[in-house]
Amino acid sequence: MSNTILKSRENSTKNLLNPDVANNELELELEEYTRSAVRSIRFTVILKPAIISFIALFISFFLDLSSVPILGNVTIDLAKSLFPTWKPVEESVIPYSFWWLPVVTYALFLFFAFMAYSKLKLEIIRTPASATIDRVIGSYNSVIDSIATALPLIGAAILLISIKLGEEIFLGLSVPFEVKALIVLAIGKLFEPVLDQLGMEFQAVVNHVSDIRDKYFSRIQVENSKNILKQLNQGGSGVGGSELSLADVEKFKLIVEQSAKLSEIMNKNFTSISALADKVNQIEAVSSQKITELNSLANALNQASQSLGDEKTLTGLRHLEAIVLKK
Repeated sequence: MSNTILKSRENSTKNLLNPDVANNELELELEEYTRSAVRSIRFTVILKPAIISFIALFISFFLDLSSVPILGNVTIDLAKSLFPTWKPVEESVIPYSFWWLPVVTYALFLFFAFMAYSKLKLEIIRTPASATIDRVIGSYNSVIDSIATALPLIGAAILLISIKLGEEIFLGLSVPFEVKALIVLAIGKLFEPVLDQLGMEFQAVVNHVSDIRDKYFSRIQVENSKNILKQLNQGGSGVGGSELSLADVEKFKLIVEQSAKLSEIMNKNFTSISALADKVNQIEAVSSQKITELNSLANALNQASQSLGDEKTLTGLRHLEAIVLKK
């Protein structure tokens, strides 16, 4: 009777300490949380950080050398309201209207932000790592900054060329374009908090996943200890109130110690795997040839370590050392 109880106790304890069971439970829990947390992040989180760039876009309608739809010659009207005695100079050249340039670029920036949001949703569910967020946000931020910086540079080039081409092209094309290009540059710089906010939202998910992984192992250890104590109490009553032998107590003590060591080892392994995943994410591509070479190197090192443990190999190395020392 006591042997049967002891065997059932050992089987249940093995299930508790089974690393495959623990790994599956952890992965399922992390995957479930990551999916639900990522799906709860909406694209509308960019509204608050986008307010300042939207204000700059609104101001751009009042900084125009030509007529703006609905508002008309808003810049001239604004100057008249500020300086009532001022009279506009008669224009000999009608400038081109570029009021639409900041609007189009702002819509393009929003499109890139949505692309970054969609990319992060896929990547974080697949690999919840900080390196993934930095890579995605950094790439789209670079694209937006490049567009915002390139337009004023192009406008400056057109401005220099138009000086030679005459007043009509200089005042009618180059100057209006450069004014709007500089506004686009300002909007691009003010748009950076939008992508930063997206990164912070997804970084919170990654941080929580890391906390779950760290706390999971200590929880396993506590649950294992409680289950073992519970089985000890049930086993003692099942034998008819008789106390367990000293060998049984030592065996369960050893199991508890193994549980603690296993939990610590699993925690270190998952930490190492997470760090390795971050490094792998930073690598753009690893060819199959490099993987084959690394595999061959690992096999060679394994064979070398096994050879060093052989008594004959050690004896041969000692003889070689003696010969070298004699010389």
